[in-house]
Amino acid sequence: MEIIDPTDERVPLKRTLAARRGKLHGAVALLDISKPRGDVFLDRLAELLAGRLPDVKVNRYRKPTFTKPAPEELRRRIAADNDFVIEALAD
Repeated sequence: MEIIDPTDERVPLKRTLAARRGKLHGAVALLDISKPRGDVFLDRLAELLAGRLPDVKVNRYRKPTFTKPAPEELRRRIAADNDFVIEALAD
């Protein structure tokens, strides 16, 4: 069997990590994109965040459908109320 990589990275790209902000604080948005079991993943993630980062406020959001981008109003609300976003994809 031959596996073909569609990215054509014959020479791997060197990537650097983004700078870290230091201690995580503020609010984080957990965005469920409405795929099956995404809520299960986010429930567990919310528990872990609450246990490990008690100073971080967790806000939950849900897209109406995974087949389209989040509505503009939802994106504005998330941006206005949060410092970070974690998006869940599950099946």
